[in-house]
Amino acid sequence: MADYTEKPKNWKDLPPEELAAFMTRKSEGYLPALLGFTLTSVTKDRVAARMPVEKHHLAPNDYLHAASVITLADTVCGMATIVNLPEGAGGFTTIELKTNFLGTTREGFICCEGTPAHIGRRTMVWDARVWDEKTGRDIALFRCTQMILPKKA
Repeated sequence: MADYTEKPKNWKDLPPEELAAFMTRKSEGYLPALLGFTLTSVTKDRVAARMPVEKHHLAPNDYLHAASVITLADTVCGMATIVNLPEGAGGFTTIELKTNFLGTTREGFICCEGTPAHIGRRTMVWDARVWDEKTGRDIALFRCTQMILPKKA
């Protein structure tokens, strides 16, 4: 797991673009960085990211692979969960996700924005929209439920 224990004082209060850059750096070496995700804005109420569409994001039919889209949306919602973890939480895990695919792309960038549907002490529910940056057309609508884990004794 990326180490979020070493962070600047008041890291959750940084300007959205600075917090996004900080969290992007903390993801180096993990799947989001390997796929080229860049967080562009992070607040407690909204997380945004973008990803270049490259060959390794495509299925053999040369269209965007569903797993690339899901990974982007789940990552955005995971980062949103991190900045909303209640005091004393030990972490979180995705316990359910659903994606409706509405379109695809073969090139350019895709963007994602995640917003909360529910922020509780034990669970959080996040909605995300993924779209083609060039055309603005929706690619997917995503919803996930995150379970908040207690700190290990």
